[in-house]
Amino acid sequence: MAAFNLTPSDSSIFTLVGIPGLEAAHIWMSIPFFTFYVISLLGNFTVLFVISKEQTLHKPMYLLLCMLALTDIGISTSVVPKALCIFWFNLKGITMDGCLTQMFFLQAISVMHSAVLVTMAFDRYIAICDPLRYATILTNARIAKLGLVGLTRAVLFVLPEPLFLSRLRFCANRIIPHTYCTHMTVAKMSCGEDITVNRTYSSVTAFVFIGLDLTLIALSYGLIIRAVLRISSKKAHLKTLNTCTAHICVMLISYTPSLFSILTQRFGQGIAPHVHIILANIYFFISPMLNPIIYGVKTKELRDKVGKYARRT
Repeated sequence: MAAFNLTPSDSSIFTLVGIPGLEAAHIWMSIPFFTFYVISLLGNFTVLFVISKEQTLHKPMYLLLCMLALTDIGISTSVVPKALCIFWFNLKGITMDGCLTQMFFLQAISVMHSAVLVTMAFDRYIAICDPLRYATILTNARIAKLGLVGLTRAVLFVLPEPLFLSRLRFCANRIIPHTYCTHMTVAKMSCGEDITVNRTYSSVTAFVFIGLDLTLIALSYGLIIRAVLRISSKKAHLKTLNTCTAHICVMLISYTPSLFSILTQRFGQGIAPHVHIILANIYFFISPMLNPIIYGVKTKELRDKVGKYARRT
């Protein structure tokens, strides 16, 4: 095992510690990591399989579910397999290129994930506030174009981060107290380099993406609530809002852990490091695991199709 334990003495290698302070419990920490990761893969691949096989599900709403499932798979796969290698085999080493690649894909997919949630909020707004034009406004082709715009946005805005890091010089001590590479953690290990650009760009992009996307989602639901309040029947109120329940739940479990993690890192200096890291990791397996379950339970058409394939096995 020692032959695989890459240490900071190798000038081309970073060392991911895992969860500092809980090294003795790594093998136990791996159990929920592995379990939740497997459940998330099974759930999201099931959603992709059922929607791809069923022609009746080839609609904008389900195309968005496919995009959400793909981003969920990408987010968890960017982090969890490497974390399990640390927990199980003590394989803590990661090359500079590997670190930058992981960072890029993790950030880009996370931004894309947020764009999908914004598009889903827009989908619900059109379905409730302008239902007669829904089929003409939100076609499959238009949803695909919106997905492409979201992907382009993610790549263009995230790409500068690894480029900024690639120009820095790093000292011999390349120990990252985390389970994955993060932009500012790596930047702070540079040898006396000015990382003002890194710090500013990281803060601005986080604020812009989270702030802008949450504002657009809030605006969509504000208009939805206004439209619902104009309906006289309370039964119609509940029925209309029920169509948004799944999306609201997915938003809460997607944004709450990440926002809480950001706030604790910025303002929670008294919190133990391992708590910060556990909170940061929760986002990568809780949301991908729960999203397909929520939509499977709340969306009758999808639930029925999944049940049909389950009965065949």
